Amino acid sequence: MIYTATFNPSLDYVMFLPELKTASVNRAERESIYPGGKGINVSIVLTRLGQQSTALGFTAGFTGRALRSMLEGVITTDFITLPAGETRIDVKLRAGEETDINGQGPDIPASCLEKFYEKISSLKEGDALVLAGSIPSSLPENIYEEILGRLDGRGVDCVVDATGELLKMSLCHKPFLVKPNLGELAEMFGVTIANRDDVVRYAKKTHELGARNVLVSMDARGALLVSAEGDVIEGRAPAGRLVNSVGAGDSMVAGFLAGYKATGSYARALSLGLAAGSATAFNEWLAEKADAAALLDKPSDFGL
Repeated sequence: MIYTATFNPSLDYVMFLPELKTASVNRAERESIYPGGKGINVSIVLTRLGQQSTALGFTAGFTGRALRSMLEGVITTDFITLPAGETRIDVKLRAGEETDINGQGPDIPASCLEKFYEKISSLKEGDALVLAGSIPSSLPENIYEEILGRLDGRGVDCVVDATGELLKMSLCHKPFLVKPNLGELAEMFGVTIANRDDVVRYAKKTHELGARNVLVSMDARGALLVSAEGDVIEGRAPAGRLVNSVGAGDSMVAGFLAGYKATGSYARALSLGLAAGSATAFNEWLAEKADAAALLDKPSDFGL
C-alpha cells in the first residue's frame, strides 16, 4: 500500500478572470473548487492510475469537513480531526498568469501528532509513504526527518517532496525518492544551475547525501533521474499547452511510483511520471488515466 501524508491540506478555490487589476474590483468569469494538498494530489493520481493509496493528514473545522466530503468516493482517507482551527482555503487566480494566495492552516497539537505516529507505526515492508509539501509552523522543522527515523529498518519506501532544510534534513535516512525542481535543487546547495551538467552534478550530490533516487523536474524540458544505481536517465516532456501547473509535480511523483510498482524499471517509471505530470499541466485539474495513457509511448507496459 502507498500512503501519503499531507500536514496542511486545503480547499483550492480557483477563479478564472480575463485580467487581474490590483487595487480594484475584479469579477471572475467562472470558479472551481478542488481538494488540495500535495499528498492528497498524489493519492488522487495514484488511484486514477490504478494504484491503491491511502491519504493521511489533518483536517479542521467547517472547511475540513467540506474537504473530507469532496474526497468521499474519490480516494481512501484516514485523516485526524484537529480540535480547533479551519483547514485552509488557497485562492488560485487564473488571469493569463497564475497567482496563488495560500492560507496559513491550523495548528497541530502534540496529541494529534502522536495519533499520526500511531498510524504510521503499522506500516510494513513493501509499503511506501509519501511526505509532501509544507508543514504548519506548529510542527518542528525536522518533522520529516523524525518520521523517516521512526521508519528506519522497516522496509518502507519513503518519498520526500519538500524544499530547503525540510528536504535536506531527511536525506540521512536514505529516502527511496526525492523530487526537487530546478529551483529547489539550486536552493538546497545555494548555487545557480545554468545547464544540464549542473543539474547532473547537484542531483548526484543529493544522491551522495543519502537519497536513493533523485528525480529533478524541469518543467517543459522534462525530467532527469539519478537512480539508486547512480545511472543518469533523462526524459523529455510531451508537447502540449500549459493550462495549470498546480499538482503537476505531485502527478509526476504519483506516475513515477505507479510506474515503478508496475514494472520495476526506473526508465519506465520516469516515462509514466512525465506523462502523468504533463497530463495535469495540460488540464484544469489532476491527470486522468486516459490523459496520461495518451502521452505514453508504450501505455501497455503499465496496463493503462
